[in-house]
Amino acid sequence: MGSRGSNHRLSSSASSFGSRISFVMLSMFATMASFYVAGRLWQDAENRVYLINELDKRTGQGKSSVSVDDTLKIINCREQQKKLAALHVDLEKARQEGFVPKHLPENGETSKKKLLAVIGIITMFGRKNNRDAIRKAWMPTGGALKKLEEEKGIVIRFVIGRSANQGDSSDREIDSENMQANDFTILENHMETPAERANKTKLFLIHAVEHWDAEFYAKINDDVYVNIDALGSVLASHLDKPRVYIGCMKSGEVFSQPKHKWYEPDWWKFGDGKSHKLALLSEYISKEISHVLTANIMKVDMMRAISFSLMEHTLFILNRYFQHASGEVFAISQSLAQFVSINSLVLRTYAHDDVSVGSWFIGLDVKHVDEGKFCCSSWSHLCICLIRLREWENWNNFAMLSFSTYTRPSLVTP
Repeated sequence: MGSRGSNHRLSSSASSFGSRISFVMLSMFATMASFYVAGRLWQDAENRVYLINELDKRTGQGKSSVSVDDTLKIINCREQQKKLAALHVDLEKARQEGFVPKHLPENGETSKKKLLAVIGIITMFGRKNNRDAIRKAWMPTGGALKKLEEEKGIVIRFVIGRSANQGDSSDREIDSENMQANDFTILENHMETPAERANKTKLFLIHAVEHWDAEFYAKINDDVYVNIDALGSVLASHLDKPRVYIGCMKSGEVFSQPKHKWYEPDWWKFGDGKSHKLALLSEYISKEISHVLTANIMKVDMMRAISFSLMEHTLFILNRYFQHASGEVFAISQSLAQFVSINSLVLRTYAHDDVSVGSWFIGLDVKHVDEGKFCCSSWSHLCICLIRLREWENWNNFAMLSFSTYTRPSLVTP
């Protein structure tokens, strides 16, 4: 019996132990199943959220992470960037066409003091003697040239273009001379020919405006001697005029004959002279008739005399140019030089540079100053300039004049 009871207890204990293992296994399985189901549900939830967000993005619904104000700022910023890019393009085009200076000051860079005048001495190939004479007479050289710019605000340069055969001996001679004197402005895009003299003057003004900030821009021929101090004083006296054109004003005849020295191909643009002829002829007829009747000449003789006189006078009535400054020396204010630079592509040039310059300002609100001191051929003691004649090639007294102590010498040909 004892053994039977002992066996019963062992069987009961084994059964209890097996049931506990089954319960634990079942619990573990249930727990794992719960984690699995929960994980799948969580993953599905994440997928649903992701899909909903993608749907909102594509349909434009849902709340944006950027506020309305921020969005407007971003849009405005992009628009400003587009405008800035367009302005850069326009600025580059304008710079290429000469509308604005090519060298603009960088941020923080202080601009230099404004100059009083930039003077261009228009010269040509084969005129080194003229340039040397000017250097001896009134144009400083070397350090004195820089000193003139710094102390008196006056820049002086010889202005010349390039040879039709670029790189030939003419170009090399100018380059060599400039290496020694460093007082040239070489217009690389200008071909040096007498017929293009007016265009050369225009290109000089464009170049000068781009490279120097000055109150005035002046042009001088390379056969003219100038009292540079007196010239500066005259220009300074007109600083109060915003748009001024200063020179020895004149109005010459327009010649339509091709073989004439001063032939103007566009002579017809300056009128056909009909109005002028009719006015003079009417006045002349009245005088002739009155004179003939007073002298009691027969009618036939009277008509013959009047007809001959009319034919004779009509042949010599010519068209005339408008008022313009003589080409030896003239100066224009900065605003006019800028006008020439901006509108260079549409400004017409005529056979003569002085007429061309005068034509550019005809329709503008410009103060024309007829400055007698600029009349270099007048021989007046008040004149600040003098034309160098060919027979004065060895006029040493004049050539040795200092640019700052100019006095007019006695006009006696040696």
